[in-house]
Amino acid sequence: MSFALTIEPHRDSWSQDFYLEAAQIRAALGPALTTLHHIGSTAVPGIHAKPVIDMLAEVPSLDAVDLRRGEMERLGYEVMGEFGIPGRRYFRKNNPLSVRTHHLHAFIAGSPQATRHLAFRDYLRCYPDIAREYDALKRRLVASCGGDMEAYIGGKDAFVQRVEREAVAWYADRS
Repeated sequence: MSFALTIEPHRDSWSQDFYLEAAQIRAALGPALTTLHHIGSTAVPGIHAKPVIDMLAEVPSLDAVDLRRGEMERLGYEVMGEFGIPGRRYFRKNNPLSVRTHHLHAFIAGSPQATRHLAFRDYLRCYPDIAREYDALKRRLVASCGGDMEAYIGGKDAFVQRVEREAVAWYADRS
């Protein structure tokens, strides 16, 4: 499996990539799915991103998602279970060249984890100055961390934690 640490300028095609994959996921998960969202940096116009489509499935039951494991595997997803985050089901997909193309995170609808991801995405979409700050940070980290994914993620952590707190409070005030 190849997952090089690269980020690219935003591509308008990422939105279409999400919609094409989402149709297959909706069919595979059926009644185990409430809502499917495009999240992560590929969902925020104007910022660089790893060319991997991140998706968030809001579900009524994780057990129901577990029962649809075979359908997800038939779509080419690797079933990863919680993968370090309690209350999540995580799936990842590679293309035929073993390059990562998609991540799917499933959480109970309305859970704090689901809300956190959606708030962060929407906050960056509504506040372009913060999105540009995030973009600049990511570009600096890629240039300085020598391909070390852990260093890249660690370098973003303080920014992400701060902005997530702001975003969740902002998101709650909008409701």
